[in-house]
Amino acid sequence: MDEYQDRSLRGKVFRRLREDILSGVYQENDELREITIGEELGVSRTPVREALRQLELEGLVRIIPNKGAYVTGISSKDVHDIYRVRSMLEGMCARWATENITDRQIEELEEIILLSEFHLSKKGRQTEQVAELDGKFHKVLYEASNSRILEHVLTDFHKYVQMARTKSVGAKNRAEKSIAEHRRILEAIKKKDAALAEKLANEHIMNVMENLHMEDSYENNE
Repeated sequence: MDEYQDRSLRGKVFRRLREDILSGVYQENDELREITIGEELGVSRTPVREALRQLELEGLVRIIPNKGAYVTGISSKDVHDIYRVRSMLEGMCARWATENITDRQIEELEEIILLSEFHLSKKGRQTEQVAELDGKFHKVLYEASNSRILEHVLTDFHKYVQMARTKSVGAKNRAEKSIAEHRRILEAIKKKDAALAEKLANEHIMNVMENLHMEDSYENNE
């Protein structure tokens, strides 16, 4: 196997395991067995071992010598910290998007909001679709910032709190409020009011974090 192919396999395994950890397929303290993963993905143990080391550097896995690799997961404090940092970066993103957004991207954002309202109004409230559209709204904003660095950082943060974000969007009344906040951000961008767009985007993320805190408090008191 040449070096390029080896890196490619390692990257494939890393991305798959990372996604499975962040989406909840693997839970905290689950053991990640090299042989089992290798068989599932059709690769040898070497790229699996290297992927696990990379995940350890990201803090998603802990490797215990002579025992194995175990999922660390994302703690409540991690989620809280990410949202606080993300609120500032999302504000910056909205400000830069105001300066760089295209007509096509504005149309995309408007369509996402309309689709979100449609799915929310349907009987049974299709929360999975609403959560997916919520992610798309932010993705378009990241692209509109015209900054590859900011887009990369915010996309990673978005993935790290994927489960918490889906939970929040599906919570009572939060989905309606989130869509309304998206609409206000978009209106500020369309009016070229960068300061207001930044303020609204910052508040939007802090509101999501506050909602998660309230949900966790409620569950702990049940």
